[in-house]
Amino acid sequence: MYKSLFTSFCLLVSTFTFGQNQLHKIIDQSASDIESKVIDWRRDIHQNPELGNQETRTAALVAKHLRQLGIEVKENIAVTGVIGFLKGGHDGPTVALRADMDALPVTERNDLPFKSTKTTIYNDQEIGVMHACGHDTHVSILMGVAEVLAGMKDELHGNVKFIFQPAEEGVFDSGTDSWGAKLMVEEGVMEDVDVVFGLHINSQTEVGKIKYRSGPAMAAVDNLKLTVNGRQAHGAYPWSSVDPIVTSAQIINSLQTIISRNVNITENPAIVTIGSIHGGVRQNIIPEKVEMLGTIRTYGTQQQELIHKRIHEIVSHTGEAAGAQVDIKIDKIYPATVNDPELTEKMLQTLYSAAGEENVVYHDPITGAEDFSYFQQEAPGLFIFLGGMPKGKDPTKVAAHHTPDFFIDEESLKLGVRALSYLTVDYMDQK
Repeated sequence: MYKSLFTSFCLLVSTFTFGQNQLHKIIDQSASDIESKVIDWRRDIHQNPELGNQETRTAALVAKHLRQLGIEVKENIAVTGVIGFLKGGHDGPTVALRADMDALPVTERNDLPFKSTKTTIYNDQEIGVMHACGHDTHVSILMGVAEVLAGMKDELHGNVKFIFQPAEEGVFDSGTDSWGAKLMVEEGVMEDVDVVFGLHINSQTEVGKIKYRSGPAMAAVDNLKLTVNGRQAHGAYPWSSVDPIVTSAQIINSLQTIISRNVNITENPAIVTIGSIHGGVRQNIIPEKVEMLGTIRTYGTQQQELIHKRIHEIVSHTGEAAGAQVDIKIDKIYPATVNDPELTEKMLQTLYSAAGEENVVYHDPITGAEDFSYFQQEAPGLFIFLGGMPKGKDPTKVAAHHTPDFFIDEESLKLGVRALSYLTVDYMDQK
């Protein structure tokens, strides 16, 4: 009996592996066939970048392509987002795949034939618009995945939802208080989804490599605004003042003790940074108030609550001791990006198949943030990083994301297409 059960199990595994390998071969061939097309899309999008909730040209390009593939399309989701739905030939789960579409207010310095020369008015000054975080590659990769999977839809044991998301970097010149992934979730795009996959290109990871992490992978981000209200006086008579500048200096120094003395950093790292401080107009006038802006990065709800509590205690008591009144505002922006551990373990072999086991690397927690986290709150999700740095380069010397010299090697695009396609068909076949 046990021998019979073991034989049946082996047959099941070998049948799955055979089917999986066959689909992988189809994906590999299709990805190679459309590689030049994916590169052309990327260059076109790169040369015509659009800020958050302004991605009308990009959205139209995506929608047209999906319709040509016979995919059901919905437009104007969460302002400018596009959703494509591909029904597979067999019953099964619905797999969501996400790409973000927006660019940044950055002036490009790369000398490329498809360099962005677009400009906009941002914060009352003219500045360039650039895909300085690689979202142009995300869109073109997912357009390629749509073409690959549409071409084999009769073989799919489930459905695919293609999510082309606006405003991951935030909203520029928009009347809405909610944007990007959060607004898409509010509008119901995840209601019928069983699992969600996404990727992000990385300019400091070598082409051909994939990085992943189980559990908390990217930080939650909160915006911090402090307004220290004192009493103005002549700089020669400081005893007549309640000095908001000295009070602010004490607050900034004390905030750093939250990380060094209150957070158990052996469990998860955390960050409290003051990045902007403004007060006063003249050297001999103690001003009435000082405004400070900062960012908070955490990886868990308890850690986040602890830091928020300590900020309120430290800031309010420091202000009270100085005789100042301090307004504290903390806005939660993105939750932590948390890769479902069970899903991550299940799909690890798929990543090995796509890139080679030696090229799949486990990464440390990243203090950057991603609104992909909103999708992961609705369904198990896995978010991976795709290498985009030319081979042989030093990752400490190449341009980072959000900078004018940010550069991506287009050799990375085909692996991106293969990885997302593999994840889709393998997840379906494992259900």
